[in-house]
Amino acid sequence: MLLAPAGIAVAGTVTHSRIVSADPVNTTPHVLDGIVNAIALVGGTVVVGGSFSEVRDAGSTQVLERDNIFAYDLATGRILPDFAPYLDGPVNALASGTGGTVYAGGAFTEVGGVTAAKVTRLRLSDGSPVSGFRAQAHGGSVSTMARRGSQLYLGGDFTHIGRTPRTALARVDAATGAVSPDFTIRPGSPRGSRVKVYALALGRDRLAVDGNFTTLDGHSRPQLGLIDITAPRAKVAGWRTDAYAAACMPAFPSYVRGLDFAPDGSYFVVVTSGGPGGPRRLCDSAARFETYSRGDTAPTWVNFTGGDSLYSVAVTGAAVYVGGHQRWLDNPGGSDSAGPGAVERPGIGAIHPVTGKALAWNPTRERGIGVKAFLAHRGGLLVGSDTIRLGREYHARIGMFPLP
Repeated sequence: MLLAPAGIAVAGTVTHSRIVSADPVNTTPHVLDGIVNAIALVGGTVVVGGSFSEVRDAGSTQVLERDNIFAYDLATGRILPDFAPYLDGPVNALASGTGGTVYAGGAFTEVGGVTAAKVTRLRLSDGSPVSGFRAQAHGGSVSTMARRGSQLYLGGDFTHIGRTPRTALARVDAATGAVSPDFTIRPGSPRGSRVKVYALALGRDRLAVDGNFTTLDGHSRPQLGLIDITAPRAKVAGWRTDAYAAACMPAFPSYVRGLDFAPDGSYFVVVTSGGPGGPRRLCDSAARFETYSRGDTAPTWVNFTGGDSLYSVAVTGAAVYVGGHQRWLDNPGGSDSAGPGAVERPGIGAIHPVTGKALAWNPTRERGIGVKAFLAHRGGLLVGSDTIRLGREYHARIGMFPLP
């Protein structure tokens, strides 16, 4: 199993031996408007990013202003009073940093009056930017990020990091923000007007990338590819699949969304939108792929919603948690309807990692746009979305299911 630094939870690194409770904890604060896009855990502090302006503690009536980012204590749920940076645009991605810091990526251009082009590193103690970190994304926004050790990976639809050309994908030094000269993987031939990377995930020795590209460094990789990050110079791995080469509905020229590795890195799961596509196309589905399979790779299993988008996934070993605005799982025969064998799993659900069938876990969630963020940690599963009902209780846009 990959181990994160002490006290830090990173997607794809936390193993659970059992499924989380369907009863959310009562201590999480509430986000009173907008949407939560990203969650990070730094020590015992939860950092929440998105597009919002007001939050409040559970059980309190005092409304606090927070501009697209805030933090709270995991144990008590209390919002940190001194972490209140002003970000002038949405936060789409977060990654834990060392020394009580967090990285944020999105569509913002300044932090508290200081220029911060789409990416910044903030101190949790007071919300101030770390001056030594100077990465800036230009030509587009940052939609996803992942850190391991001294390296920070960025994905989005940008064209440059600083003055260095980087199309939609880059690696920078986590301390300084300097662009890595040994990571030059270029997504290309997009389904759409410009290249965009939607999601990144780090496995044992692989970086999984999905987006609207159809090539990586000229190699055919329709919407999904793996990058070998162990070599002195990163290279596209031999792994490939045509599973996402087919088209879904015209409104979704590209339809891959979230992805996450299993804790041991041996497999990963991709979730999609796309509209009803039938069982021969991976529209509106969750699919498991083996990381080290050779040649053209087919999914080990696919679970279809039958016409509703999935945006986020978290793989813990005990379960594959999926979230979106779905009504059903186990629904390959449905087309905006419940087909044979479909089970109701409104807004959130869990899939058996081996069989690919829905587990009995069914807390429910008000559907809305959908779950945009999961974070598994040693004590449970954090969930971020745009709605206020989770597990049949009031939990506005952020909640947590504990391990029993």
